[in-house]
Amino acid sequence: MIFGDIPIDEAHGCILAHTVRMNGDVLKKGVTLARIDIERLRDHGMQTVMAARPSPADVLEDEAAARIAKAITGAGVIAAAAFTGRANLFAEKDGVFVADAENIKALNRIDQAMTIATLPPHARVSAGQMVATAKIIPFAVSKDRLMALEADARADGMGISVSPFQTKRVALVLSQLPGDTAKIIKKRHRAVAERLASLAGDLIDVGQCDHTLSAVSDAISHADAQDCDLILVFGASAIVDRADVIPAALESGGGEIVHLGMPVDPGNLLLYGRLSGKHVVGVPSCAASIKENGFDWILERLFANLPVGREEIIAMAPGGLLMEIPTRPQPRERATAFGEPEPNDAARAVDAK
Repeated sequence: MIFGDIPIDEAHGCILAHTVRMNGDVLKKGVTLARIDIERLRDHGMQTVMAARPSPADVLEDEAAARIAKAITGAGVIAAAAFTGRANLFAEKDGVFVADAENIKALNRIDQAMTIATLPPHARVSAGQMVATAKIIPFAVSKDRLMALEADARADGMGISVSPFQTKRVALVLSQLPGDTAKIIKKRHRAVAERLASLAGDLIDVGQCDHTLSAVSDAISHADAQDCDLILVFGASAIVDRADVIPAALESGGGEIVHLGMPVDPGNLLLYGRLSGKHVVGVPSCAASIKENGFDWILERLFANLPVGREEIIAMAPGGLLMEIPTRPQPRERATAFGEPEPNDAARAVDAK
């Protein structure tokens, strides 16, 4: 593509680089100059015009953007028609956005004329939400470079997708310590129920027990006997060791601890395990608040049928600091999902994690 000041007599068929205003007459940027446009420019005394002349080896911006969008579009994503060198991609359903950050960067390295921007991988998205955009910088790109990008996107599986949320049946275990009021238990229950409702979760069983190894073990066994996909254990006190009440109760019933703790704050003290083919989550105490925390990240992936394991949890570290915390008083203060303090939890500093 030739770009620069082009003599008026040679500008027919070129793409105007900048809007030209001529005493109330306007030719807009991006227009392909016809002979009548050339005459208008000449009538206003212009001898040259800043423009681009594509060659047969080039692909115009809208076609190039549309082709890139098609190459990277995966399941659960639709691309809109390209305009001004841009093609936007949207989620078809509520779910989790899936993309490999390194792959997206590799595609952007092919040619600076072609750009792809996306949401952060594993972002929660709603139907109709924009998840990515392909933008061409100049008015045309090299056909060869465009074909190279298309080939890489398809050969290496660099496409982007949205994994939609699926209905899951959930059993919830709520433990309590002496002094825990019914109000506190109810708030924890409601905070979990609100999250599940937003994910199309079906809360089929809610059990309540003392926060002891035997009682929690029995409650987990009861939940395991239900026709559920997921068991949530919201303890009265945060999990601080693999030998603590909730992980010990899970193992005593034949369950497996996959990972304890996560590099996401709030949400550090989360347990993920499995029992009889079911997912088991030891809920961190911060989940009493409806503010985003690591528990949400795990729930969203489980409801989107995405893998969750030790490596996936460790990979959450970059970007895992979800809010700025200037100080961490001991005990760390917090409020529930409904804005009221919980005295018992405030007395247990680790619960705020």
